[in-house]
Amino acid sequence: MGAPFELLRKVRLFDSLGDDELAQLAQRFRERRCDRGSAATSIGSAGIGFFVIAEGHAVVNVHGEAIRRLGPGDFFGEVAVIDGGRRSAQIVAETNMLSYGLPASEFRSFVKAHGELAWALVEAVVAKLRETQDRAARTAV
Repeated sequence: MGAPFELLRKVRLFDSLGDDELAQLAQRFRERRCDRGSAATSIGSAGIGFFVIAEGHAVVNVHGEAIRRLGPGDFFGEVAVIDGGRRSAQIVAETNMLSYGLPASEFRSFVKAHGELAWALVEAVVAKLRETQDRAARTAV
């Protein structure tokens, strides 16, 4: 069972994909559930995949600081999938959470075959980088 097509259609990252391409991608996702309070990812752990939240909410923590709240339609795991490195943040389920995940190798190959998606992914990562820089600048004042 894949991810619901309607969920992925709401993810801005996938705006460039046609319905057929999105349906192909949706079939590759697998369901993943996290109980309230459990970690969906941990800083420093291996980046096993890319995830889209379908139900519930999560908090993004970096070095003990909550920096962002995620909900339905939001995604995580893209940084570790891009560079193959370790997770840069901890994602903790704020409520019981249903997400759909795609293994890193599958997500990577799909992105490589869809240039517009690759560019959208770059834009998403840069937006998070700028947000982090802005927060650091405000904290330093």
